[in-house]
Amino acid sequence: MKPRRLLSLCLAGMLALSATGCVNQHPEQTADDGSDQVRIVATSPAAVDICDKLELDLVGVCSSTLSTIPERYQDVTTVGTAMSPDLEILKSLNPDYVISPNSLQSDLQPKYASIEVNSLFLNLRSVEGMYASIEGLGEKFDREEQAQALVEEYQQFMEEYRSQNEGKESPTVLVLMGLPGSYIVATESSYVGNLVKLAGGVNVYGDGDGQEFLTANTEDMKTKEPDIILRAAHALPEDVVEMFQDEFETNDIWKHFEAVQEGRVYDLPYDLFGMSAKFNYPDALEELQPLLYGEGIKQNP
Repeated sequence: MKPRRLLSLCLAGMLALSATGCVNQHPEQTADDGSDQVRIVATSPAAVDICDKLELDLVGVCSSTLSTIPERYQDVTTVGTAMSPDLEILKSLNPDYVISPNSLQSDLQPKYASIEVNSLFLNLRSVEGMYASIEGLGEKFDREEQAQALVEEYQQFMEEYRSQNEGKESPTVLVLMGLPGSYIVATESSYVGNLVKLAGGVNVYGDGDGQEFLTANTEDMKTKEPDIILRAAHALPEDVVEMFQDEFETNDIWKHFEAVQEGRVYDLPYDLFGMSAKFNYPDALEELQPLLYGEGIKQNP
């Protein structure tokens, strides 16, 4: 059997209506695919939601205990979790394309290549990246009208949202991403960090030179002296909240942070502040609004 060519679509992080940045490993495969002929599998909840908004049919979707699969895909074959799709099931579906988030590209692309399946990797590290990806998919699968409607909705929301913070002082923010038993720093290059930036917060670790997450000790964090500390969960949110509470109670250095002393430490809800951009970003930004601008309820760290 002739190997199927691997096509990777890595869409630019900044929204551009005139063009979408991409990497095409095989330029000869550039023709748009009619949505009625193409067989598509989406392997993450965020990718599935995008396909639903674009009114794309799927032959395979991911399984998830934390997200609800859209009604139109209720009877579609499940192919495993976003981080570990079942390659045997994927292969059996004979897809033309598998769509996944580019945060998992280094792990998943070789696996897709091993079963000779074309892959599209979406930039879901930011809201802007998500809409650039939507534009790219709309162009590729003849869903430009649906994509444009989504983009316009996004632009209108952001214009109205930003107007309410004009003239306000931007708070400095330390964002911690919790794992059961440990935590790392989330930069502006992560989705949670991107939300904080869109809300007007200044990440004390900046964009991390393009890295989503950094390892930093608490002494270094203390030198940043953030106005606010936000705590998010990578997975197992209940366990992570408990872990953070224990860490802040038992590690003496946290007591010296002004944000802790002033009660400006907040746990972010997992359903709004996950690893990939989703269409509930307006709810996430509204959640951040009172926390960043002095209206939040003080918490005991």
